[in-house]
Amino acid sequence: MQSPPIDSLSWGILGTGRIARTFAAALRVSNTGRLTAVGSRSQASADAFAQEYGVPRAYASYDDLLADPDVDAVYISLPNHLHARWTVRCAEAGKHILCEKPLATNYPEAMTALEAVRRHDVFLMEAFMYRCHPQTARLVELIRQNAIGQVRVIQTHFSYNLGGMQENIRLQSAAAGGGIMDVGCYCTSMARLIAGAAVGQDFADPLVTNDGYRNEMAVQGYAHIGGESRVDEWAVATVKFPGDIVATLTCGTQARVDSALRIWGSAGHIIAPNPWFPGEERFGGDEGAHILLYRDGQPQPEKIETPGGAPLYTIEADTVARHLQARQAPAPCMTWADSLGNMRTLDAWRRQIGLVFDVEQPGALAAPTVGRPLARRADHPMLYGRVEGVDKPISRLVMGTMIFKAGQLPLACSLLDYFFAIGGNCFDTAHVYRSEETLGQWLKLRNIREQMVIIGKGARDEAGTPQGLTRQLLETLEKLQTDYLDIYLMHSDNPVVPVGEFVECLNEHRRAGRIRAFGGSNWSVERLTAANAYARERGLTGFSASSPNLSLAAWNEPMWPGCLTASDGGSRRWYAENQMPLFAWSSQATGFFSGRYRPEDRDNPALAAIVRTWFNEDNFRRRERARELAAQKGATPNQIALAYVLCQPFPTFALIGPQTIDELRDSLPALGMALTPGEMRWLNLETSDRRLATG
Repeated sequence: MQSPPIDSLSWGILGTGRIARTFAAALRVSNTGRLTAVGSRSQASADAFAQEYGVPRAYASYDDLLADPDVDAVYISLPNHLHARWTVRCAEAGKHILCEKPLATNYPEAMTALEAVRRHDVFLMEAFMYRCHPQTARLVELIRQNAIGQVRVIQTHFSYNLGGMQENIRLQSAAAGGGIMDVGCYCTSMARLIAGAAVGQDFADPLVTNDGYRNEMAVQGYAHIGGESRVDEWAVATVKFPGDIVATLTCGTQARVDSALRIWGSAGHIIAPNPWFPGEERFGGDEGAHILLYRDGQPQPEKIETPGGAPLYTIEADTVARHLQARQAPAPCMTWADSLGNMRTLDAWRRQIGLVFDVEQPGALAAPTVGRPLARRADHPMLYGRVEGVDKPISRLVMGTMIFKAGQLPLACSLLDYFFAIGGNCFDTAHVYRSEETLGQWLKLRNIREQMVIIGKGARDEAGTPQGLTRQLLETLEKLQTDYLDIYLMHSDNPVVPVGEFVECLNEHRRAGRIRAFGGSNWSVERLTAANAYARERGLTGFSASSPNLSLAAWNEPMWPGCLTASDGGSRRWYAENQMPLFAWSSQATGFFSGRYRPEDRDNPALAAIVRTWFNEDNFRRRERARELAAQKGATPNQIALAYVLCQPFPTFALIGPQTIDELRDSLPALGMALTPGEMRWLNLETSDRRLATG
């Protein structure tokens, strides 16, 4: 979209509360913007606000304001739980956005909001006004100049006392209130900013550990949760960052605490007496904006003045106008990536204290973030295939569900809603993943079971008998809250059991309507052949799908015991001859082609499983060839690796396990990418003829 000249930005405000009034007053002295419209839930409220601040247009609904073609940018000053929804709505209306902090209720909502901003090509900044002030930029500069040596400890406080006031929206779970969301977000954003500056980055996220299914941040939190409010009323967290930097964060709505920022280093320390409202007298800035720099060995601190030149919120509004063309303001303002990292940190803090908002409960997630029924985009890129026995087309990209453990419904809603919107309709789950309940909740909330293709897997390891298969299948159906699976795959084979016993058992479940089609995951081609021969001889239904590993990378050994790959030439020839649909797990080799792993990572204990499975000379050669071909095709190596799976001479479906919308979106271009047989051979090191990848 075209952006207006920066000296004539026309603003609309959603909401008429205190912060909306502060921003309206700031626009009166802005060099770049003017207030054109205000939107409220009632005409009376909108009219009163418009009269007080001289606003030409007053609307009785937020949608009416967004329909005004003269409004260029919107300031969202609504309660926390509405931020993501109206960010999406503003983006859809083509409006640039300044959204009050926090950007969303949680990280999954923030991902959804940012995806809408990208898709509709509008500006977005999370409204941490202190990040736009020169004082914050000077703090970053001092840290990068090693003014206090190596940063070791960061102390951030932002806490006030409402004195009860249980009716205040900051004390309401339904509005995603509480100290962490209202002011703790300032503390996390400042600590991440300073820790990032200390290690040469725009920001730093807390260190993470991986439990095998998801990354968990190094955040320890404690809080008092009010019996009436059901939100945190005062809270503290300790956080560990790269470089062994530790931070303490203190926030609250019922405890007044000194709000100074303190940064302790190896050669001194820094105090910012008023870090959140520099220069604002009514917020304790009566001495003006300044920083106190204490160098070891010097008796007195150096007082560094940091005048803003304009009111704080005016600086924020003018920052938006200056950076419209770039669609986001640069650091130390809140970039999109910075906002996502801040939301993840807030989520980690809330997990530590066991705080789940009313709006995160299943009943409140019945509709997608945008507030409308789920819909598939008319321009979605998805391609589809078929499996005998399943009467629905099946998306060639299959969404893995391993990460959707109990308590991960908001994340499931964000990722699965997006997957549906881009044409995806097939989900891979398994009894051992312990994610079936969350997927089942999503299916029930969205009421789209009959549009979906659900793959269930079971009968693995000790359950690898017909009796174990039956028990786990029934448990899976119960957890998914469905009467049937579209495809049931035995998660592994048990060669001790005659193949006919499994075929008979699976046919029985098919006749009972519990499954539509079945197959094997990690079954050898010999056992698949034997199973289908048994079925033909007796007039039974045979295996119609298989799910081994298949990827451009060849593993050294399975990541998990009992797993099989079809990446070798003999297996690929068998699938081509039999044209059996193959659902390829680890189709992207656990991110090997993303570039996140380097040969020098061999000794990194955190990557032991990746190193053991995928690190070998040939795979690094394959990755280099994928990079070369990607450069020619305007793609990424990861997309080339995924296209390799999708372009096999037999029906393939790629199981992918994205943990973010960005990762899921990055896979989509592979759907429209055609690789020639010569390119396929060259990528897989079957030929050294470089010309095969240039024709």
